[in-house]
Amino acid sequence: MTAVRTMPDGEAPATAPAAPGAPAPRSPGRMRRALKAVTPGPTPDAGGAAIYRRWWLPWLWMLPAVFGAAAFGVFPFLNTLLLSFTDAKPLGGAAGFVGLDNYTRMLGDSDFWLATRNSVLYALIVVPLMVVLPLLLAVLVEKNLPGIGFFRSAFYTPVLASSVVVGLSWQWLLADQGLVNTWLEKAHVIRGAIPFLSDSWLILLSAMGLTLWKGLGWYMIFYLAALGNVPKELHEAASVDGAGAARRFWHITVPGVRTSMMLVGTLTGIGSLRVFTEIYMLGGSTGGPGGADRTLPFYIRDVGLDPLSGNAGYGAAVSVALFVLTLGLTLLAQRLTKEDES
Repeated sequence: MTAVRTMPDGEAPATAPAAPGAPAPRSPGRMRRALKAVTPGPTPDAGGAAIYRRWWLPWLWMLPAVFGAAAFGVFPFLNTLLLSFTDAKPLGGAAGFVGLDNYTRMLGDSDFWLATRNSVLYALIVVPLMVVLPLLLAVLVEKNLPGIGFFRSAFYTPVLASSVVVGLSWQWLLADQGLVNTWLEKAHVIRGAIPFLSDSWLILLSAMGLTLWKGLGWYMIFYLAALGNVPKELHEAASVDGAGAARRFWHITVPGVRTSMMLVGTLTGIGSLRVFTEIYMLGGSTGGPGGADRTLPFYIRDVGLDPLSGNAGYGAAVSVALFVLTLGLTLLAQRLTKEDES
């Protein structure tokens, strides 16, 4: 204990010497360092509410998200990977370990390679168009003109509709007696109905058109946000120098939104490899005539989830192949983005 003696007016109080045998007072700096060593959270010299914050509180807030990712992401992936080495049935029951037999069967399965061709072809056609067309659409609706908000809303409306509803609408449009064939026949452009929903190649192309029509408005929003970050001064300076609209688009707009183009390409590529609803709605439950238009997700449903003849283990092996294909596309896009930035 230290005794404080009263000082005359104008002088600061002074502490008397400590009593013999009493411990020496610890300096504030030593106390602060000692508290920091034993407390993972903020030290007392932190300001505001951080003084009372516990070190485990951020982890507590992250726990629901971590649990959700583990329950609905990590565990299903690991379960699918383990399932691919078994002969499990869709309705359960005893599953035996078969090693690499499912993967060996997959490599020699012509139906698997047909589904892979359809998925890759779908991505090769849809991705470039989905990268370019929404950009052109965004350039058209970017300007602040009277009534431009109506067109922006109209272009975005298909995004709000359900894929099933859009598929049913396209069925009605593309049927043999549908609106498209009827108008073309009345305009004397064709003599007979175009088999949009019965020819395997036309079904695949029609599904691609459906995907493009539904996704244009969504990716248009991406590009509108990116175009807002392109300096207007560059366009003005190029106009003064005599550059036309096409030249300004190629040399100013495209470099300014290149990162967004890479993002759109990656997202569209992943979505194209996972396409299912469009093929199902336009080609029926068989995936076109004789299953000629089945994509990998469609093929996984047929071979892995059929309650009578399905093999969940083989379906899991095809799912792993689809994951590897998607991962390869993502890594390729990431590498191209890094090279472009460098």
